[in-house]
Amino acid sequence: MNAPGPDAALLASLQGSKNNGPSLKADSPEDAARIAEEFESFFMGQMVQAMFAGVEAPEPFGGGAGEKAWQGMLQEEFGKVIARSGGVGLADSLKAEILRMQAEDGGNNG
Repeated sequence: MNAPGPDAALLASLQGSKNNGPSLKADSPEDAARIAEEFESFFMGQMVQAMFAGVEAPEPFGGGAGEKAWQGMLQEEFGKVIARSGGVGLADSLKAEILRMQAEDGGNNG
């Protein structure tokens, strides 16, 4: 049985009621920054996964079942490191948008 991955928490935080759309409730600017960084981390992980899609490691240093088993986790960690290191600017823009949406909504978005 597979346990939910770290992305499950991100997806849960983005899911809201069916009538109100996604819930990006952040009680503080720090929460908004955390949510935005988690999203950028997920996004960058997906980009890294696409980058590595056609890359094959030559024998005897790569390949095999072990590499295939751990490759997804490595790419997810690459995404986290990229986001923590400043990313591509997505988190900053997303944080500003989350705070703007909550200001317009009066903080009642969730």
